[in-house]
Amino acid sequence: MPFERFVQTGRIAKASAGPLKGRLVAIVDVIDQNRVLVDGPLTGVPRQEYRLNNLHLTKYRIKFPFTAPTRIVRKAWTESDLKAQWKVSPWSVKAQNICKRSQLNDFDRFKLRYAKRQRNKLLTIAFNTLKKRTKFDGTPRILKKDRRERLRAEKAKGGKKAAPKK
Repeated sequence: MPFERFVQTGRIAKASAGPLKGRLVAIVDVIDQNRVLVDGPLTGVPRQEYRLNNLHLTKYRIKFPFTAPTRIVRKAWTESDLKAQWKVSPWSVKAQNICKRSQLNDFDRFKLRYAKRQRNKLLTIAFNTLKKRTKFDGTPRILKKDRRERLRAEKAKGGKKAAPKK
């Protein structure tokens, strides 16, 4: 798979360090191989130079001319509806979950651990019953319990009568 996230004008990046950590910015211009000029008109980031080492490039890119002023970057950002796209991206969802988890107190962590334990018990029971009812080759296995229930149902229906014992 070829590389698709290039350092280019209009590329959206997430700041990973410094006072802008976690904010989205648009690359406006490339200064040199280590620095770029960024602007984040809708995320509260003023136009400034930023090190590439402190940026994570995203898959999103907006179209605006080379070294465009902030008002044009803002217009392109709103037209592309980038905020809505970012909210549903797996990267954003994961970041929100990490933030939620970091805000849990001790009792909340206990409740979460207890709920996971209960869920895992139910999953284990369901898995073991399926495993018990399946042969190694994947075909269903008929258990004695199933045969008994089928005979009881037929007996109640008035179907085949059982032979009398001698």
